[in-house]
Amino acid sequence: MGSFSIWHWLIVLLIVVMVFGTKKLKNMGSDLGSAVKGFKDGMRDGSSDAPASNTPPAGQVANSQATDKTTIDVEAKQKS
Repeated sequence: MGSFSIWHWLIVLLIVVMVFGTKKLKNMGSDLGSAVKGFKDGMRDGSSDAPASNTPPAGQVANSQATDKTTIDVEAKQKS
């Protein structure tokens, strides 16, 4: 009940190649590689995009003195 020997893995590899074919395995490998590369790039970009300390967290509205006073409430305009 130990780990599989090299012969077990070679037989499994042979069966996988026979079932899927080499072209499909090559496409799956390249798709997996591009997905890993995209994930690494996303993680690298995400860490450098840290929010500034003076901006409010997402989903919260900051009280600002420079609000636009000409804004019209759309729901109020439609009701009248």
